[in-house]
Amino acid sequence: MAGSRPGASHCGIDAAMEVIAGKWKVIILWALGERPSCRFGELRRMVPGVTEKVLSAHLRELEGDGIVLREAHDEVPPRVEYSLTPIGRDLADALVPLGEWGRKHLVPDGAA
Repeated sequence: MAGSRPGASHCGIDAAMEVIAGKWKVIILWALGERPSCRFGELRRMVPGVTEKVLSAHLRELEGDGIVLREAHDEVPPRVEYSLTPIGRDLADALVPLGEWGRKHLVPDGAA
């Protein structure tokens, strides 16, 4: 996790921001929170605009931070699914008030 890295921050907000830094990571967390597990293609469709390269890199980083679980199934063709770990679910839950704030203050009336 971010706190175990050399030079890691001592502030909780700073540590959390280090984990979710990147244009797409919060949206990836939201997408994985919407479904118990997703395949790569499903995630890509749920996060429009993200490239395969960036999605793959962000998933690796989130996996390295203990936020996302990557599960490879021994099948033909190979199947890989991504899901949130318990720590990842905690982080996704912590972002819910931020989303509510955005809808309340920034999303025009009548929009989703």
